[in-house]
Amino acid sequence: MARLAADDVAVIDVPAKLAARVRLLSAGHGRKNDDADAVSVAIAAHTAPHLRSAEIDQALGALRVLVEHRDDLVKTRTQLVNRLHGLLTELVPAGAGHRRLTVEIAADLLRRTRPREPARRAVRRVAVELVAELRRLERRISSADAAVATAVEATGSTLTELYGIGLVLAGKILARVGPTSRFRSASAFASFTGTAPIEVSSGEVVRHRLSRAGDRGLNHALHMMALTQIQGRTSGRAYYQRKRAEGKSHKEAMRCLKRRLSDVVYRRLRADNLHAEADPGRTREGGCVVQRDRLSPRTPALRTSHFPGPHRNTTTPPQDHLDTERGRPSDSPGARHHRVREVARLGEGGGVGREARRARRRAP
Repeated sequence: MARLAADDVAVIDVPAKLAARVRLLSAGHGRKNDDADAVSVAIAAHTAPHLRSAEIDQALGALRVLVEHRDDLVKTRTQLVNRLHGLLTELVPAGAGHRRLTVEIAADLLRRTRPREPARRAVRRVAVELVAELRRLERRISSADAAVATAVEATGSTLTELYGIGLVLAGKILARVGPTSRFRSASAFASFTGTAPIEVSSGEVVRHRLSRAGDRGLNHALHMMALTQIQGRTSGRAYYQRKRAEGKSHKEAMRCLKRRLSDVVYRRLRADNLHAEADPGRTREGGCVVQRDRLSPRTPALRTSHFPGPHRNTTTPPQDHLDTERGRPSDSPGARHHRVREVARLGEGGGVGREARRARRRAP
């Protein structure tokens, strides 16, 4: 794609599901080969509206590589820990006895175990090798965490200011979301994360069911954020408790909370994007936003005087509160004051109108 972009060739992102539906409805009984794929993708790109142009962001691409590498290391560690658990059950009568087995706990159990049988001695030798391999793997994971944290800080993202999102989780969200311009609204972002329910209504019966679609990695990131929120004194916990009081189960309340947190994350990503576009002094060097050899400030650089004509405030980021009630904008104190003045003005005008009508009636 980079070579096509260098040759000034426009590249459109066609979803695989859309191309598969075109192939299913075309002649050929849904046969799949390279020629059929090319034709279905071309038809989908030509006929489907609102397809976005593919964008290349070197910084996000590098971050995606680091995040996927860390995920692979964590999966390998989980497999080794499970294998070590099984070996310890053969050496110790009660096994490890810990839900979260660590290298230190396993090493301490192996020090106190000196089997004499050949089979158990072989099991202990393999367990010792697994402990040594786990130590090396944890050092690699720590190095990957540091690399992801450095990449996230270089992007200038403020996702880590949200309660429940650390540097690693922010890196996963940034790497999987990509450019925020690809989403036309918060609802589209929620559909992408798999937190938006699917409507299955019929007639007067309005029903929704759980969505199994969307990016499951992003869905897991929002789930971890929700778990952290309900453990502290946050607005997310208050929203969760309110849903439980309404009779919803734990899973149902968590789904509702994840849907709201999806909006919060989308607003923060969009605000970061607006800050990056509004600050003309910011330059990207190697995927990093730099200004005077440091990360640029997060305050917008554009002011009202910079706009010719009517000012349209596009630099003010949306608020990160949980929009749980979706109250009307007219319920703000300023709007209420405006309504009071408007009613008073209308009341005065109504009095003048009544006096005028009375004068017209008395006139011959």
